[in-house]
Amino acid sequence: MSVLVYIENREGEFKKQSFELLSYGYNIAQSLNCPLVAISIGQISDDAFGPVARYGASKIISYSDDKLKGVDNQVYTDVICQTAEKEGAQVVLLANTSTGKAIAPRISVRMKAGLASGVMGVPSSFEPFVVKRKVYNGGALSNTTIKSAIKIITLNPNAFELAENPCDVNIEKAEITVDGGLYNTNIIDVHKAEGKILLSEADIVVSGGRGMKSGDNWKPIEELAELLGAAIACSRPVSDEGWRPHEEHVGQTGKVIAPNLYFALGISGAIQHIAGVSSSKFIVAINKDHEAPVFETADYGIIGDVQEILPRFIESIKKHKATL
Repeated sequence: MSVLVYIENREGEFKKQSFELLSYGYNIAQSLNCPLVAISIGQISDDAFGPVARYGASKIISYSDDKLKGVDNQVYTDVICQTAEKEGAQVVLLANTSTGKAIAPRISVRMKAGLASGVMGVPSSFEPFVVKRKVYNGGALSNTTIKSAIKIITLNPNAFELAENPCDVNIEKAEITVDGGLYNTNIIDVHKAEGKILLSEADIVVSGGRGMKSGDNWKPIEELAELLGAAIACSRPVSDEGWRPHEEHVGQTGKVIAPNLYFALGISGAIQHIAGVSSSKFIVAINKDHEAPVFETADYGIIGDVQEILPRFIESIKKHKATL
């Protein structure tokens, strides 16, 4: 019996979300009195596995076959399921990313396992197995019971604090045979965003809405993002108007993010937008409409014209940084 964690990597490096998942998995493994096993798919250097061992995984199974270079949901599902069966996994954990959301349901069907997606914390009970998750676009929390023998969980970003639990780790460079019929995706070319902080990995996100009035007024947002080392985002009306690229659109119909700090600048806070950012640890809103829905969700709010407040805010940050 074991707890199996699929840790995603980006260009051979593991990100904070993988370490959160390992910390979460270690907590569950301790409660079930079983080992924590991590599975990695792709080309990873031995040095990159060092941090993984600090978060409680006693075994790391690494699949580095060239055929597994590109993320193919059907192939990755097969790899994870085969590994879960071999390791006798009682719980399989994935991050609630686009990859995790695509793979977890496939694992659930194949292993006849119950699935809880977007989980927010450790199980409140193990007999029965009960976890808390967000529902209704983040507007409510639900206690979900998984009754199957094997449980599949996708963990929301920032839902569990990092906790180091160093241990002796066995890195197993393994090979696996995958049904050739599952390889249905051919990668012809790859174009990567360069010089930007990815929204999915950003600790701080600065986002603008229609209150910016025009795409020509975006320079202060870019300046603030640069000062804070933040990613830039926008609401759907902004991307629909062509002020900003669609890849920056966050919300129910765009990217769902969970940074530590989210700035909503000139954003009214429609429910579709809040659904995509409600998992942020802290939300700071600036809007001249004191009845804007965003203030119901924001942890800190400033009522006023963002065009007037933002330059003063930037100047304050510059002065503060100058004293450090």
